[in-house]
Amino acid sequence: MSEVVAQAQAAKDAAAVIGGLPTEAKNEALRKMANALVANTGIIIAANEEDLIRGREQGTSPSLLDRLKLTEDRIAAIAEGVLQIVDLKDPVGDLLEEFHRPNGLRIEKLRVPLGVIGIIYEARPNVTVDAAALCLKTGNSVVLRGGSAALSSNRSIVRVLREALAGSDIPPDALQLIEDPGRGSVDQMLKLNGLIDVIIPRGGASLIQTVVQNATVPVIETGAGICHTYIDNTADPAMAEAIALNAKVQRPSVCNSMETLLVQEAFAGRHLSSIASAFREAGVELRGCERTRELADGVIPATEQDYATEYNDYILNIKVVDGLDEALSHIRRFGTQHSECIVTETQSSADRFLREVDAAAVYHNASTRFTDGFEFGFGAEIGISTQKLHARGPMGLPALTSTKYRIVGTGQIRT
Repeated sequence: MSEVVAQAQAAKDAAAVIGGLPTEAKNEALRKMANALVANTGIIIAANEEDLIRGREQGTSPSLLDRLKLTEDRIAAIAEGVLQIVDLKDPVGDLLEEFHRPNGLRIEKLRVPLGVIGIIYEARPNVTVDAAALCLKTGNSVVLRGGSAALSSNRSIVRVLREALAGSDIPPDALQLIEDPGRGSVDQMLKLNGLIDVIIPRGGASLIQTVVQNATVPVIETGAGICHTYIDNTADPAMAEAIALNAKVQRPSVCNSMETLLVQEAFAGRHLSSIASAFREAGVELRGCERTRELADGVIPATEQDYATEYNDYILNIKVVDGLDEALSHIRRFGTQHSECIVTETQSSADRFLREVDAAAVYHNASTRFTDGFEFGFGAEIGISTQKLHARGPMGLPALTSTKYRIVGTGQIRT
């Protein structure tokens, strides 16, 4: 038996225990986890520094190093996120539906844990804590496989969390970390039907597609984010600039940041030059179509591949479009069904955009950066689903449950 299989089996055994625990027992375990993170901040930061040094030596970009970096304040915020999950309602056991059949059977539909959840993700060690806390709160075991860039950080964090669980009703084996950085460990996880109930990938398009195309375990597809903001002719110029800047530069390394700005032609003629200047001042490299380059300085030519790229960096495509029809066509071609925004004062245009754009989150006059479990009031999220089955959009606690029918009779038999 390989180590990956052994860990998945241990998680499955633990799931039988945690799945039946009352809410308060799970909450107490989460409180211990939060306290342990703060108490071991120095140890975790030291491990994180190993990852940062290795990343710098390998030429990792500054934006990705920022995603990887842990500080005292960030660890405190991560621990606070765990405590916020404690305060959230536990969905397990919720009665979703109840009905009676003519033969006297009473049928109830309840929320239950999924079982064992596998999370495959990249260089964001905060995901290690978020995923563990959300899965454990919902009575699930979790098998984590983070990226090699954060291996030292993840190893330290999971050791701290498992030690905290040892003093709770949740078995430490409910939390597993696959430390093997090789591709083989991922390949094994994807085929562990019967041990892992669902796989959730979090990361770039390449990781997500690898999981979707190779897994035999069911997958919840979380999104690569090629997100767009379309500025309509009637948009308020100050609002449009503020929303566009926020969507790109507030945190460009995350999946809900904007990658392409679409600007209606008449609006572009009046305002694109100043908007482009604001992006340049923010340190953003601009790539654009010919009409964009005629209207704004410092813009290099954009290619078809640029429009299909999730940069996660200070790079932005700009395309001038004739109007809403062309904007919708561009989003249909290049969007990843994640988050899309229209900035307009014309309600009919907004209504059409919100109705026709096929994405997990569509916005009118607000930044795409709000596609986030915390911002939606869900607490920390396990990911942002861009699929259409089971869960879509920011995935909070209810998305980590399945359903069970409970049938109560008085001796009925079927004839």
